Amino acid sequence: MAEGQRTNRTLVPQARQALDRLKQEVAAEVGIPNYQGYLGDVPARLNGAVGGNMVRRMIALAEQQLAGGVLPQQPPRQ
Repeated sequence: MAEGQRTNRTLVPQARQALDRLKQEVAAEVGIPNYQGYLGDVPARLNGAVGGNMVRRMIALAEQQLAGGVLPQQPPRQ
């Protein structure tokens, strides 16, 4: 692997527990109740959904913090 491709690290190590909690929460919403350990049997589409929803929530939180407002309500899941 090229040196520039090693990006899977937490920039703020103190945030690791919060990120893991968020990952478990989002995975449960997507329909994966036990999202830890070996995940080789989980389809890539579901893994991508977990990561995508995590990013969506983090962006909403950052926007809320920048605006100084209240967190927006999550739209109902279909």
